[in-house]
Amino acid sequence: MLDFNTLAEFSRTHCISICAFLVPAILLATSLTIVLTVLGRPTHQVLQTAGIASIFAFVMVLHVYTWFAIGVVMAPTYILLCLAITCLLSNLVAILYQKYQVNSMSFSNNA
Repeated sequence: MLDFNTLAEFSRTHCISICAFLVPAILLATSLTIVLTVLGRPTHQVLQTAGIASIFAFVMVLHVYTWFAIGVVMAPTYILLCLAITCLLSNLVAILYQKYQVNSMSFSNNA
């Protein structure tokens, strides 16, 4: 069975390692999503990169919430939370933009 307290303690104990991996992973994956969207790549490629970037960002949100749960309220926790939320929103906008482009192209081809 999965124990939340054990996972939260692991997250807080290995904070530097987790953040050293997640911050660049979030930035690279979200940047790749944006680049693929701007280049007009197929929808499945954009969805894959956005999905991976969103998983990384969601894990960062959970990691930050483990710190909030024990009362750690500092600038880095808010900065990391803002980074994760910004990347989640960027990926959502990229997906919606990609869907809008595909729909508008199909309407223009039918006319």
